[in-house]
Amino acid sequence: MSHNVVRYVEPGAFTRRVFNPLIAVMTKLGLSLKGSRILEVRGRSSGQMRTTVVNLLEVDGVRYLVAPRGVTQWVRNVRAAGSGNLRLGRKVEGFVATELADVQKTPIIRAYLRAWAWEVGKFFEGLTADSSDADIAAAAPGFPVFRVDPA
Repeated sequence: MSHNVVRYVEPGAFTRRVFNPLIAVMTKLGLSLKGSRILEVRGRSSGQMRTTVVNLLEVDGVRYLVAPRGVTQWVRNVRAAGSGNLRLGRKVEGFVATELADVQKTPIIRAYLRAWAWEVGKFFEGLTADSSDADIAAAAPGFPVFRVDPA
């Protein structure tokens, strides 16, 4: 894992004020938009539960969380806590997180782009699902990826 690459992209006003709140309400009501979940993770400083909307990706039966905006607060909290919850409506699933090494990320980032480029593609700075393995691998250190397994 390459923690020395600290890439962070601030969300735009539309994402922050309209899109994420809308997806959060839908997800809290139990309506998932292509895998959306509410991530609940203990804050590394406050100790309080923090929530944010994430896209849960499944590849070959394994589930992942990808951070398209880089080292966000939720990434830092998951790194510190090592676990959390994924909520969809009233259904809450506890998970244990394992961060992937950069060399493991290419197929996961490609699958994530296939699923959600329409929503988060702008954060991938020119990468697409059709980018070469070399291009995705070169960018991988800037995109934290966690395998999430049942707690």
